[in-house]
Amino acid sequence: MGMSQPRLQVLHGRGGVDLEAARRAVADLLVALGKDPDSEHLADTPRRVAHAYAELLTPREFNLTTFPNDEGYDELVLARAIPVQSLCEHHMLPFQGIAHVGYLPGERILGLSKPARVVELFARDLQVQERLTQQVADWLQDHLAPRGVGVVVEAEHLCMSLRGVRAAGSRTVTSALHGVLRDDARSRQEFFALAGIGS
Repeated sequence: MGMSQPRLQVLHGRGGVDLEAARRAVADLLVALGKDPDSEHLADTPRRVAHAYAELLTPREFNLTTFPNDEGYDELVLARAIPVQSLCEHHMLPFQGIAHVGYLPGERILGLSKPARVVELFARDLQVQERLTQQVADWLQDHLAPRGVGVVVEAEHLCMSLRGVRAAGSRTVTSALHGVLRDDARSRQEFFALAGIGS
């Protein structure tokens, strides 16, 4: 009793980053932008950029550790303000903010660090915020089988704050709900209230 149960190895299944091809592409981009990639200041930039994108696009593997819900806990479990950093797939510029991930336990409960790991699993990709939010909720619903799941992501997009409309400080909020948190108004309201989101 109380021992860790099935540890599901998470392998995301994305292809790896070809660092040499990425380095060449960055050097070509610098030339296209009127810069000299062989200059003293830019000579190592293609390699650094390739490694930076590889890091931003490669999630760490983890084990989804769950435990039996022996005590029959049936109230909301919420991880608030999980840092989120991802890359907008339209401009390849970062967006960052926080995620709130909650669930109503079924037969199993989740290790406390795992909501943050699941957020990172999907954030380390070329993304749109709406899809990221839905992927986290769907993945937890499929792998944990809780009575309900709620995910809210609040983020600032540099593609909107540094260029175009230049709305610095503007945050986009997205949500995805499953099970009781979607179907029951009181449970949904409790989730949003605990997450600090107006209902």
